[in-house]
Amino acid sequence: MPDSFAVSADKIFTGESWLTQHAVIIEENKIKGVVPAASVPDDIEKKNYPGGILAPAFIDLQIYGAYGKLLAVYPEADSLYKLNDYCRSGGAVYCMPTVATNATEVFHQCIDAIRDYWNKGGEGVLGLHVEGPWINAVKKGAHIESFIHSPSLQEVKDLVNYGKEVIKIITLAPEVCSKEVIEYIIGQGIVVSAGHSNATYKQANTGFSYGIPMATHLYNAMSPLQHREPGLLGAVLDSDKVKASIIPDGHHADFAAVRIAKQVMKERLFVITDAVTETNSGYYQHLKVGDKYESMGILSGSALTMNKAVQNLVKYCNVEAGEALRMCSLYPAQVMNMDKSFGRIKTGYKADIVVLNENFDLIKII
Repeated sequence: MPDSFAVSADKIFTGESWLTQHAVIIEENKIKGVVPAASVPDDIEKKNYPGGILAPAFIDLQIYGAYGKLLAVYPEADSLYKLNDYCRSGGAVYCMPTVATNATEVFHQCIDAIRDYWNKGGEGVLGLHVEGPWINAVKKGAHIESFIHSPSLQEVKDLVNYGKEVIKIITLAPEVCSKEVIEYIIGQGIVVSAGHSNATYKQANTGFSYGIPMATHLYNAMSPLQHREPGLLGAVLDSDKVKASIIPDGHHADFAAVRIAKQVMKERLFVITDAVTETNSGYYQHLKVGDKYESMGILSGSALTMNKAVQNLVKYCNVEAGEALRMCSLYPAQVMNMDKSFGRIKTGYKADIVVLNENFDLIKII
């Protein structure tokens, strides 16, 4: 594509509203304007996608590996190139590689891999999502129990310092972490997410009062909503601020459960793929069973792409198309405080745009 051009399609979803008969003018990888198609200057190169939809590119904040290379098993730049390619195949221009509960040396190796990837000019990787080991073994899911523990403040400081500017999200169980630990992590500019937690409703809300802004994969590996003890799930649903990720693959949560959560949480609910890849080495050995992954018979990850998530939300969860697109773009951008540059097709924003067909299959990334 030239430095300056105009792109149009039958419909444009800006992240806020639907437009027809409009074009997006792009100059040096930024959006210069969204204008009526008839007003595009004659001297600008034009590209039109009949039958297509232009939408903000997707952002996946939890994914573990792709194409046979799980990051925790192969903590190297090549794994991240493969991960980025997989994400882009579903329209996710940005991703947050994730490593589950593991040995400290593995976390260090994954941090080093991301730094190496960035130094090689690799794009799309926002940083590292550390999921565990400061979680509750009662809700370990497929995580390795021998590594799970409550952290000292010094242990937390050591990992955060090693991962400075790389670690962007830490999933922990608020009931096993002290106030000083949670507040320290948040103070370092890292997003803390409550997950793999057996917190009571009161414990969850105490964690939220310390500044925890979100929860990891709603429903999965968390204390459920019960009428006498609403648990972490109840605390998230009952909040008016806390956001949560969800995996709309039909396995991690029934589509009816996704629909119910969406009705309650509205713009606080966003999509992650939680995608893994087949591997038979390391602590996490994932086997693809149908269109999901299992580890030792336990559901351990999805085979989703972000555009497939949009399809599922629209087809099975009664989510309006624009809202489904927001759940995969604008809302993850808001979680990472990136929504002033990403998640909208708007003047001044980065020109990261997906072209989809009417079934939300990916045609192209601009």
